[in-house]
Amino acid sequence: MEMFVKELEKGLYLLDEGHAATGYLVVGEERACLIDTMMGYNDLSKVTAELTDKPVTVVNTHGHPDHIYGNVYFKEAYMHPADYDLAELFVKDPAYADILKARGAVFPPFKPIREGDSLDLGGRTLAIFEIPGHTPGGIMLLLKEERILFTGDSINHHLWMQVPGASPMADFVKSLDRIMFLEKEADRILHGHAQGFDDISLMRCLRRGAVEIAEGKTEEDKPYSWSGGDARMHSFRLEEGKQYTQSDSVICYN
Repeated sequence: MEMFVKELEKGLYLLDEGHAATGYLVVGEERACLIDTMMGYNDLSKVTAELTDKPVTVVNTHGHPDHIYGNVYFKEAYMHPADYDLAELFVKDPAYADILKARGAVFPPFKPIREGDSLDLGGRTLAIFEIPGHTPGGIMLLLKEERILFTGDSINHHLWMQVPGASPMADFVKSLDRIMFLEKEADRILHGHAQGFDDISLMRCLRRGAVEIAEGKTEEDKPYSWSGGDARMHSFRLEEGKQYTQSDSVICYN
């Protein structure tokens, strides 16, 4: 699967693996951070080496395979411990285990990262915030200097809350409420399947949709089929005059 690289701003790269998943490379004066490693179809150590000569720290926003499998090209990666068990399920999947064996590769260990931690890249700082919901250990990273919030899958235009391990919708609303202050700390969002920037208002738009589901305002929701079975799909409204990467926005849930 082909890797597409796009420099969004100086020292900030979007890595798009076949339009299936997205990672980001943030390059500071002293270090770089790779946020999510996608499915690992491409050697990300080589990709990042072509973009920077700085040492690279890998951070996973959560434990789903389309965000962690590319860790195999590095010695270690940081992730919230609440997602360790989830990630282990995918790493030990027989099909993936066969791929690792064929490559003669070993999946690297995770190191813990939690809210309150930060990464100083030299002139650029990434602050960590927890957002349990899509997974128990979901995190977001705030690039303070540029006011950019990397949200993984926790805030995007097609949020999956029907997956195993996702929290009840009322609990997710509480999780969102706890970090809504980030609207004042960031102007733009880069999520785990984006092709560019979304306005920070995507946070409150998604929250409104989550509240509607939690309150049972789901009469117009449609069936949604996915690899794990059947679920429901709730559309949420975006705000006029704001920059978004797509217009159709939904939350999928059981």
